[in-house]
Parts: sequence; structure tokens; C-alpha cells
Amino acid sequence: MTIRPLTANDLAPLRAVIDATGLFPGAMLDDMAAPHLRGEAPAELWLTTADTTALAYAAAERMTEGTWNLLLIAVHPDRQRQGIGAALVAEVEARLRAAGVRLLLVETSGLDEFEPTRGFYRALGFTEEGRIRDYYKAGEAKVIFAKALARGAA
Repeated sequence: MTIRPLTANDLAPLRAVIDATGLFPGAMLDDMAAPHLRGEAPAELWLTTADTTALAYAAAERMTEGTWNLLLIAVHPDRQRQGIGAALVAEVEARLRAAGVRLLLVETSGLDEFEPTRGFYRALGFTEEGRIRDYYKAGEAKVIFAKALARGAA
């Protein structure tokens, strides 16, 4: 599977992926990716598959040394459970390791329906590091996972 950096030509098909997953309105993607596409976001990583059915976005955490956050991973529902998400995360990790990043975080919901998502991250070697109760809304916690990318990291 070919995974490559996001280009402006990818936005339309990836908006459809975002809309199909229901993560957030796909129309937001253009503004989110604009700094990257203008070359103004060196501390961001935007990747997609060659067929533009999946997307990953990670960014450096401000005020840290070598900590990044995987802020978005989306795979079109028709292509889920085929290893695409795992391949995207592996590519993010490889690129960040090569850049000397120490630690990769990922955050998700604590609601029961997100257990498959949390299981996905556990299966990829992420460790649950914390929960913030009522973060997203009353009754919905934020669950924080971490994975060391360099020796000596958490």
C-alpha cells in the first residue's frame, strides 16, 4: 500500500471520507490542512493512501521536546478492517522516528461505543496513560494513549 503526503488534489475525496466516517464535517478539512498545503506547518504531518480512502494527521505538541499527537485518522467505512489504519499509523510512527520524535500521543472518547477504537490503539502498542472525566461533554471522558518512539521515552 502506498502512503504519501497530502496534496491539494486529495482534499475533495478525503472530505468524502471524513463525511462517511462522521468524525466531523468534511468541509472543515480544507481549513485544517491549509497551513500544510502552503508549506507553513513544518510541525505537522498529513498522510493519505494513494487511493485517497484514508487520512492521518499528526502534529507536534507545543512546549514539549519530541512529543507529537496523532490528531486524526480516518478510513472510509468501506475500507475499514483491512489493515489500512494500522498501516497509516505505522507510517506516521516511522516518519516521526526518523525525525527524532520521542513520544506519540493519541486521544479518543471514553464512551462504550469507542471501545473498538481504544482496542485498535492497544493492539498497535499504545498504552492508556490517563482519562479526563467529562472532557468532551458531561459523561464523556477523554482517554489518552501514548507510545514511545525512541529508546528511553515513556
